[in-house]
Amino acid sequence: MSKTRKLWLGLATLLVISFSVLLWAGSEIFRAAPPMPEKVVTSSGDLLYSRTDIETGRQVWQSIGGMQLGSIWGHGGYVAPDWSADWLHREAVAMLDGWARREGAASYGALGAEQQAALRSRLRDAMRTNTYNHETRTITVSAERAEAISIVAAHYISLFGNDAATASLREAYAMRDDTVATIEHRRALTGFFWWTAWAAGTERLSDEGQPFALERPGTAPKRATYTNNWPAEPLIENTPPPSLWAWSAFSVLFLLAGIAALGWHHAVSHARGETPHAFPKADPFAELRITASMRATAKYFWLVLALFLVQILLGAVTAHYQVEGQEAYGFALSQYLPYSLSRTWHTQLAVLWIAVAWLGTGLYIAPALSGHEPKFQRFGVNFLFVSLLIIVVGSFTGQWFAVMQKLGLEHNFWFGHQGWEYADMGRFWQWYLFVGLALWLLLVGRALWPVLRGPQTDTKSIIGLMFLSTVAIGLFFGAALMWGEHTHISEVEYWRWWLVHLWVEGFFEVFATAVMALIFTRLGLVPASTATVAVLFATIIFMAGGVLGTLHHLYFVGTPTAVVALGASFSALEVVPLAYIGFEAYHTWKLGQSTPWMQRYRWPILFFIAVSFWNLIGAGLFGFLINPPLSLYYMQGLNLTPLHGHTALFGVYGMLGIALALFCLRGLRGQMHWNTPALKLSFWALNIGLALMALLTLLPIGTMQLLAAIEHGYAYARSAEFMQRPIIDLLVWMRVPGDTVFSIGAIALAWFVIRLWVAPRHENLPLAGRNRE
Repeated sequence: MSKTRKLWLGLATLLVISFSVLLWAGSEIFRAAPPMPEKVVTSSGDLLYSRTDIETGRQVWQSIGGMQLGSIWGHGGYVAPDWSADWLHREAVAMLDGWARREGAASYGALGAEQQAALRSRLRDAMRTNTYNHETRTITVSAERAEAISIVAAHYISLFGNDAATASLREAYAMRDDTVATIEHRRALTGFFWWTAWAAGTERLSDEGQPFALERPGTAPKRATYTNNWPAEPLIENTPPPSLWAWSAFSVLFLLAGIAALGWHHAVSHARGETPHAFPKADPFAELRITASMRATAKYFWLVLALFLVQILLGAVTAHYQVEGQEAYGFALSQYLPYSLSRTWHTQLAVLWIAVAWLGTGLYIAPALSGHEPKFQRFGVNFLFVSLLIIVVGSFTGQWFAVMQKLGLEHNFWFGHQGWEYADMGRFWQWYLFVGLALWLLLVGRALWPVLRGPQTDTKSIIGLMFLSTVAIGLFFGAALMWGEHTHISEVEYWRWWLVHLWVEGFFEVFATAVMALIFTRLGLVPASTATVAVLFATIIFMAGGVLGTLHHLYFVGTPTAVVALGASFSALEVVPLAYIGFEAYHTWKLGQSTPWMQRYRWPILFFIAVSFWNLIGAGLFGFLINPPLSLYYMQGLNLTPLHGHTALFGVYGMLGIALALFCLRGLRGQMHWNTPALKLSFWALNIGLALMALLTLLPIGTMQLLAAIEHGYAYARSAEFMQRPIIDLLVWMRVPGDTVFSIGAIALAWFVIRLWVAPRHENLPLAGRNRE
């Protein structure tokens, strides 16, 4: 059996096993999810919340932006608090104060240390004891707790309205006045927030209705809540359970073992050195025939630049809200573009412009590889482009109407704002995008078909891998369609991370790796046999950790210990191939220096090297910083999360999108003179700006929040009291230098592309060296 066939068999076996385990893990998450009660009542039988109230409250939360305004169970925005942690802390304080007043003190803080300790013990038992009845599907709370719930609910009703008493807090949270339009919806919202806090603070019940007790002989039970004791809340003794400590340690061992194994493989496979390879004397792509459909892809890269520039502008607006709250230099911006909307569009555009760059690359590269222009291919490329524009404009319009409370809850799920970060667009627009991706799959597949069905060639395996990744990209977006409007949050989170992790971080990366390998083989820089083995091996290594590594996003959404163990172990393996990313960067740099005509591809290759760098830093170091269960217990939803998000999403996928776009533009406008000073400015400004943003703002704020969360609890680290301190304001303003440099880089890139079509200059190439129409 050939080495290539063995690798294909290994990849297929790996994927079957990994996805089987991932589906099993999903069933365990669904089984262990916190129950949704039919009603919440007091011990005397008074109704506090019905299931309808809680479900309606969730719809209200989604319509105002959901995870884009604060977070739930740690997933979402960072300016407003985590509503689950905030409610849990406020309810605990309200109960302690109530008991203290009954003992004659002004508040809990006025009591002595011994009395406070006694009340905390009483509070722990009151809040952590699970009173959910499986038969009646009812949660029963004491009269004292019901009083505390009413106090916290009144605070939220005031906060989400326009009450002057909470005006300063709304400004600190970057919330507009009347975030929720009606008093009925505000009250329902409190029901949803209470349920998420209840799940985070009460012990999980087994299938037999008994608490899961993690205990040692001679000690009191140490029980795990539905969210594995997240968030850290000292008042009710929410601390990391033993399983988080154990599997965090094992994740480090898995990481070290994986790095050692990959190092041994690299040493063995490169022991004999590389076989000498003769490079072409001229650019093989210079003779490439540009078909009508390939030329039609140019508009995709124009759209990439437009979306990228708008995303940067919205990022600046979103960051500014953290210091002014509701205004922008005196202008009441929140009344027209609320924070939750600017952040929605900012995060959504990040995925959209990168995805459009890769979609355009697929449509360009497929006919280039096969030399085949199917009938109506150009029409399909143009039709898909128009559809993408409609999806962007339509979904953004619906989200504006939703957040401004002008759409109504009955239409929000389908046409407004779903509230799930990175999956915000309404279900109608998700279906439309799914159909668009299916069309993209058809267009790429039919252009590649002559190669796929033709005789065996040196590059057929790479083209096959590229096609399979295209199929996966088209079909795996369907994960966004797996939940409904009232699907349990734990189930939604499971499928949402299929979309965010597997679709964006998994199959798009395989697609990009295959495309880059094909580009280098077609340029004659790498032997096809070598590239085939390298690409298949890299895909196996990445998928070995990538598929089950999805579970590291799900530690605290109603996850049993077995799923935590899998997520910790395999997310550590995700970092393994990144530890040796320097070899890939060095090899790519050598290819760029191998022959004089490769200077035409100098800047696309440098952007590709930047991908390797940020893969190591953003995805590797900053990713593993938050991946182990114990780390994420304290860091989830703090600024260390966007530290990883920004450096990995733009540093890896954004840089990769730019590199692929530049390769395509070299073909589309290959006969034109390239303004290399503009590209040089763009490259260095984008990289330096991203580094400044990470090091001057996100890393120091995140570190300060981490220390606060460990010492005082998670709610404090996300509170207005902590986030409105002068030092935090200063660090937020420190984003200005990095953002400014980064914006200069984006503008330079746009200027470079514009000049390729507006007042271009031809290169001094012989006629035979120009791309042919």
